[in-house]
This record gives sequence, C-alpha cells and structure tokens, in this order.
Amino acid sequence: MNEPTAYGTLETIDGRAALRFERTLAHPTERVWRAVSVPAELERWFPAAVNWTPEVGETFEAAGATLEVTEVDTHHRLAWVYAGQPQSFELTAHEGGCRLIFTHVIDDPALAAQTATGWETYLSRLEPHLVGEHVSEEAAHEQWAEIHERYAERFGVDPTPGRRFATAQGQLT
Repeated sequence: MNEPTAYGTLETIDGRAALRFERTLAHPTERVWRAVSVPAELERWFPAAVNWTPEVGETFEAAGATLEVTEVDTHHRLAWVYAGQPQSFELTAHEGGCRLIFTHVIDDPALAAQTATGWETYLSRLEPHLVGEHVSEEAAHEQWAEIHERYAERFGVDPTPGRRFATAQGQLT
C-alpha cells in the first residue's frame, strides 16, 4: 500500500471533536454515490456493510449500537448517526470527477488518532474499489501503526490508547 497522500483533519463541529477526510476521485458523483450507499458496494471497502435503502428515518442495530439515517440527498449527501456520533458523506462534482468529504463527529478526542487511522485505512480502499480492484482489509491495515503514530503526532494526542487497540486487534505485536 502506498502512503496516504492526504490526511484527515481534527476539527470542531457544534462544540464536538470531528474528523474530516477529503478525497478527490476521478469518478462522477453518481458512481461514488453508489460506492457509499449501495450495500453490495459498501461491503467491499467500508468497515461494515449496512443493509440500508438508505432513506431518512431508517434505523437498525449494527455491532451493538443503533444507526439512524438522518439525511439523504441522492448523489450529494448521505448522513447518519451511529452510536450517538454523526457521520456523513458529502459529494460534489469537481474537475471531471468528484470531491468526497467524509466527516465523523467523535465523542472522545483522546481517541482521535485511533479513529482517524481506522477511517484512513478504509478510505484507502475506496479508489481501488472504484476502478474494479480489491484491497483486502489486511492489506489496508499493513501500515496501521505508522499511520496511527502520524495522526497522534499531528493531533497532539497520546498514542497509547490506539496502540493498545491495535495490539488487541493483532495489528501490533
């Protein structure tokens, strides 16, 4: 896997910490929309396949927490709240392709590096998916420790919680 070229940022939205990732993709918004909204496509690159339509108000349990779809603007914006944390994809046409912005409002800023690293590794699988290639979850996680340390440094957070998480997941030994 190549080193990520664009890192996520740590921002504040409505007084809460939020991770923001921006990617420019050489694909039309309609194609990227399918990748972020169709369950059969999501399961190829996203951390969990969600069995949604999606439509506003749709709810279901996923990994022990509730997910509720809060906004659907086809080909432009898909937002949901998962375990009390707002998350969204925003798509805009950009230079013959699409600009994707993924935002995740997080409850614990101390976990920002760990959470950002997770999203970075999954988002790294999106572009290959869009061109018909498959990057395994294992391959995407090969540089997890290195990416995590960079995020911890960039965000000025203690890397210890992320290191413990990665060790528990078998990503660090």
